[in-house]
Amino acid sequence: MQKLKEIMSDEVECCTLLDNVYEVAVKMKEWNVGAIPIVDGERLVGMITDRDLVIRGIAEKKPGSTKVEEVMSEELITATAEMSTKDAAELMANHQIRRLPIVEGDKLIGIVSLGDFAVRKLTDSQAGKALSEISEPNDMQIEH
Repeated sequence: MQKLKEIMSDEVECCTLLDNVYEVAVKMKEWNVGAIPIVDGERLVGMITDRDLVIRGIAEKKPGSTKVEEVMSEELITATAEMSTKDAAELMANHQIRRLPIVEGDKLIGIVSLGDFAVRKLTDSQAGKALSEISEPNDMQIEH
């Protein structure tokens, strides 16, 4: 069975607690990504998605100078590099998340997105199940 370490992206663009939401948005644009992990040193402390920027930032009329802590999700679902792709797909589906940070202890070492499942030619049923369950409405849950 395939492990996450075989499909995860290990070059992850991050921001720190010193950055503001404008800097996060610029990094998302530069790297064409929808989520940026927030780290304190190498320790993963949060995630900010494009949806977080809209719901917790713009819709709340917060300026670009707002600290990342005010917008980021702190309660994260994470995985280890040794987790199977099947278990990861189920975890993502159960929590309706599109991106899964990969950690070693509390150190961020990579990230897996739904796209990684498709690109790496994992079984259609794994990616399809995860996508269909992630796409189901869930009472205004903000994506992590």
